[in-house]
Amino acid sequence: MIDAFTAVAVCAGAFFFLAGTVGLLRFPDAPSRIHALTKADNLGLGLVVVGLLPHAGALGAAKLVAVWLLAQLAATTVTQLLGRATRPRSGPTP
Repeated sequence: MIDAFTAVAVCAGAFFFLAGTVGLLRFPDAPSRIHALTKADNLGLGLVVVGLLPHAGALGAAKLVAVWLLAQLAATTVTQLLGRATRPRSGPTP
């Protein structure tokens, strides 16, 4: 039963990674690409981590959750930086 849960969660996570990649390639502008990629990747990684938790020991589970939380923090930071860099600026251009 645990193996079936793991397989379903990891496959669902892989599906969201694929959906995020398709969004990155198909959406027309940078903000929508960033949104699609970060949302899908965060959910995909979360599902993969949840799927692997039953097979990890206590230390392994803590490491998996730490990696997921650090990836969330990094994705948030990078998304803000990319969003600001691609935002159109008003005013005269030099």
